[in-house]
Amino acid sequence: MTDLTNGHHHHASSINIPSIKFTKLFINGQFVDSFSGKEFETIDPRTEEVIAKISEGRKEDIDVAVKAARVAFDNGPWPRMPGSERARIMMKWADIIEQNIEELAALDTIDAGKLYNWCKVVDIPGVANTIRYYAGAADKIHGEVLKPSRELHAYTLMEPVGVVGHIIPWNFPSTMFAAKVAPALAAGCTMVLKPAEQTPLSALFYAHLAKQAGIPDGVLNVVPGFGHTAGAAISSHMDIDKVSFTGSTDVGREVMQAAARSNLKPVSLELGGKSPLVIFDDADVDKATELALLGILFNKGEICVASSRVFVQEGIYDEFEKKLVEKAKSWLVGDPFDPKSQQGPQVDKKQFEKILSYIEHGKREGATLLTGGKRVGNKGYYIEPTIFSNVKEDMLIVKDEIFGPVMSLKKFKTIEEGIKSANNTKYGLAAGIVTKNLDIANTVSRSIRAGIVWINCYFAFGDDIPYGGYKMSGFGRDFGLEALHKYLQVKSVVTPIYNSPWL
Repeated sequence: MTDLTNGHHHHASSINIPSIKFTKLFINGQFVDSFSGKEFETIDPRTEEVIAKISEGRKEDIDVAVKAARVAFDNGPWPRMPGSERARIMMKWADIIEQNIEELAALDTIDAGKLYNWCKVVDIPGVANTIRYYAGAADKIHGEVLKPSRELHAYTLMEPVGVVGHIIPWNFPSTMFAAKVAPALAAGCTMVLKPAEQTPLSALFYAHLAKQAGIPDGVLNVVPGFGHTAGAAISSHMDIDKVSFTGSTDVGREVMQAAARSNLKPVSLELGGKSPLVIFDDADVDKATELALLGILFNKGEICVASSRVFVQEGIYDEFEKKLVEKAKSWLVGDPFDPKSQQGPQVDKKQFEKILSYIEHGKREGATLLTGGKRVGNKGYYIEPTIFSNVKEDMLIVKDEIFGPVMSLKKFKTIEEGIKSANNTKYGLAAGIVTKNLDIANTVSRSIRAGIVWINCYFAFGDDIPYGGYKMSGFGRDFGLEALHKYLQVKSVVTPIYNSPWL
């Protein structure tokens, strides 16, 4: 099991929570107030108190940011410089981010309730590494020479798509920022990014560091705001060439409709999930329980690939359930700055209340509550690890993405039944398989309709591993070179050839 508390420990009390330096919109290389002058509060989910007031970007602010990005794309140096030069600047940005790890980690902890130690050891260094991965690709973008069947010389060019709109979620503010921005920058695009209104702090800090690294003004603009105003303005903007969105399926549908109604800009959508973890009789029960628990409790269940539906073959089901419940009861929920904590608070009041209401639904629908189900303490948005058994596949807690520490546990008999249950969802983002049998692993991994399948592991992500959905989990891929191609157009160039000795 991944130890969520490894790394260099500080006690919670010794961590310096940084003063908030950046609360305005970042447009054309400057921090500016919004046109309306309006601000919104960003809340610390540990205390339910206001951290800072943030400038609220709206349609008119998005318009100015898009203009800046358009000028930077049409006339600025970024798409015109050699890829190696873009790479050099991106590498410098990654180095500067690494010099600010502790402050960035603290921002994501107070804004999103994420474990400080995890952010410090994994998430923030991961941002620097993602930027380096795509920096390495920046000077290797090229088309190919074609071989037409008549007297033509033809080749393809890979050209940056133009001005990109990124809309990112609150559960992984740093990771998602890098996953969108880094490949788009490497491709030579310019962009406007809207962070989630719950978690704007780290994105503004990254923008400040990008300017320090030498990313030209107008190339990266960050406009905090709400989905129905700023997000809608990006999706429907006539001068944005591409939108990349990560978030809920409902909002993804709105983004796609707005893109279609405006200038038919292409979209990529990474949406919800209700991912299955299928555990077979031959599995090591200790390892399987650890993976299952990590799969639903990591990042307090606020992760689109959470293994929220766990299917266990009947031969080991009883032993598995007993061990799982024991481990869940000893899981430490507490202040995310405390290195002993394994689970911090849910991101905000709305999410907290939504999760608790789903737990009530589960009880009403007749599922058996094995453990958890309640709030922890009376301050902060903390929820106990919660496991339901005796679930039916038409229950709301089994069908809907809850986005919290709530697992549905179910027994199955045959491989075919396990596959059928795993696929019985409108989503198709991820899946896990636990077995020692290579034939089972091969059959099941090919049978599950999901964008990533983990065998005897879970959350095994990497910069070089593409990730995205089937079905209503969306389309388009983040990470890997597939993500780079989202931000590139293919242009064919053809010229006749005369009197050539060969074609």
